[in-house]
Amino acid sequence: MSHLSGANFTVPPGDQSVQVRIIDSTARISNFKLGFLMEPPMEGMEYMTPLPAWSFLIEHSSGQKILYDLGVPKDLHSYAPIVRESLKKQGWKIDVEEEVLDTLEKNGIMADEISAIIWSHWHWDHIGDPSRFPSSTDLIVGPGFKNEFLPGYPAKPDSPVRESDFVGRNLREMDFSNSIQVGEFRAVDYFGDGSFYIIDSPGHAVGHLGALARTTTNPDTFIFMGGDLCHHGGEIRPSKHLRIPRDIQPSFTAAIQFPCPGGSIYERFLVQRTGSADKPFFRPAIGIDIEQAIDTIEKAQVADADSNIWFVYAHDTSLLNCVDMFPLSANCWKEKNWREKTLWTFLGEFETAVKQI
Repeated sequence: MSHLSGANFTVPPGDQSVQVRIIDSTARISNFKLGFLMEPPMEGMEYMTPLPAWSFLIEHSSGQKILYDLGVPKDLHSYAPIVRESLKKQGWKIDVEEEVLDTLEKNGIMADEISAIIWSHWHWDHIGDPSRFPSSTDLIVGPGFKNEFLPGYPAKPDSPVRESDFVGRNLREMDFSNSIQVGEFRAVDYFGDGSFYIIDSPGHAVGHLGALARTTTNPDTFIFMGGDLCHHGGEIRPSKHLRIPRDIQPSFTAAIQFPCPGGSIYERFLVQRTGSADKPFFRPAIGIDIEQAIDTIEKAQVADADSNIWFVYAHDTSLLNCVDMFPLSANCWKEKNWREKTLWTFLGEFETAVKQI
């Protein structure tokens, strides 16, 4: 086993990498109350910043192409009735300019080139519309999915997924009973060469899956696709492995000469808020098992603190206007310092609350 620098996130050795490209699904979800996803409340943050929904194209040296998450379909009426009613009740504003498949096809990648779709989980903002892909495209889901949701709507009227999502195609439910260890996670070596791992990351939803892609070798670098493992940078950071840098200060402090002896103003605010300097600002408020969701976050914090791993969750707003999107590759993330550029940008959302300390 090879140990990465920084935090001790252990990944099996491998000499193969995959190409990763981040696709902007063009979904933007607005009017979303913070308290629906996280707690405790934060002054000045009643609503989340409009949320994107990232999709990832993973390409193996064999030519196989995999999609991790599909975002939101343009036609919200195509969802199962239970999902449509829930969206109507919540009153969120959902905008989608172009579906992931349309973005791919505009750039010369056809639906029949996608060998598999991985759903991080079955929630509406991740599943897209797999029926647009041919039956040769497998659909990969997490443990417990089949028992919970099959045969899908309409045969199962209260199912949030549709029969059309998987009818006629290979629906593969991941089995982690004989898995390997990646960090503290159970994982499956998808291609068998250490280039791409599917990760068991339970707590948020039935069968939640993450993924770890090796983006370079010698030295090893990785992109960790977190799905809805967390919904905000402040739900995973800081941690006992990754403290807030002392030199990060809000721009308004210079103007008002806010004194901050001994560390960052943000760290003082965090201690006031949580009683600790090495806990995240938020806890998850949504999930089938909140304690398990917190445990999964804590396991991911080790990867998040590793300088050779870039952790990206599904609705990570820090990527906007900061990193290269499809069709450009994300494999150069370390060379371009994307991790450092995006790691603490969420702190800027706390200005109203920080001014109160």
